[in-house]
Amino acid sequence: MSEYTKSNGSQSEVNASELRLPGLEGKRVVITAGAGGIGLAIANLLHQQGARLAICDVDNRALEDARAKLDNCIFMEADVSNDAQVDRFFDKVHDQMDGLDALVNNAGIAGPTEPSWEYALEDWRRVIDVDLNAVYYCCRAVVPRMREQNYGRIVNVASIAGKEGNPNAAAYSAAKAGVIALTKSIAKETAEKNISVNCITPAAARTRIFDQISQQHIDYMLSKIPRGRFVQVEEIAAMVTWLVSEENSFTTGGVFDLSGGRATY
Repeated sequence: MSEYTKSNGSQSEVNASELRLPGLEGKRVVITAGAGGIGLAIANLLHQQGARLAICDVDNRALEDARAKLDNCIFMEADVSNDAQVDRFFDKVHDQMDGLDALVNNAGIAGPTEPSWEYALEDWRRVIDVDLNAVYYCCRAVVPRMREQNYGRIVNVASIAGKEGNPNAAAYSAAKAGVIALTKSIAKETAEKNISVNCITPAAARTRIFDQISQQHIDYMLSKIPRGRFVQVEEIAAMVTWLVSEENSFTTGGVFDLSGGRATY
């Protein structure tokens, strides 16, 4: 449970931990970048639902902290922007969990907050690799087996920036727009199976990604949210938990906003 302060000074609680959905007990779920921030919030809620989790992250210390909080889970240090590491990770998942039911593609970086014409090419490539290519690598690793078993749930974490394009964040915005289009493409390709592929487009949340961007850019993002606050990671986790559950039996190719009223389409 977490709290946020309303503009009138009163407190409101986010009770995502009270969410109970059928069909998650025993489900095998992979979460990339699952050791902190949004990923860890998703892991906590799915763990409470009885799901079996496999979590990867590039931050080994965060993985160890998560291991202390979440029992009976698989943890592995892996950079999902590296296709060889992705293959090794999913080989381990399939060996130890005897398959996979759901994937949450959560890994992402912000990159520099600079005008597009000043962006260093290596920074551009790194953001595209982590925020878009990694999503493709992971989907490529799991979709064939999901098709074989005629079941699967995939949730890709995009961003409101992918719909609107944030100034001084061209690489991040372009990558997240790519995630939205990739989601829709794979959803159409798998629609004849019992596979749901959706993405979420949250506004900013206070996670370690804020360490990568300027205060000016943080202030800009907050100013664009009509609710006047950042989204809570628990609120994102609640949405993702429904999307990976059996309850989501029809919706695929969807884009689910958590923008606090910012999204206009």
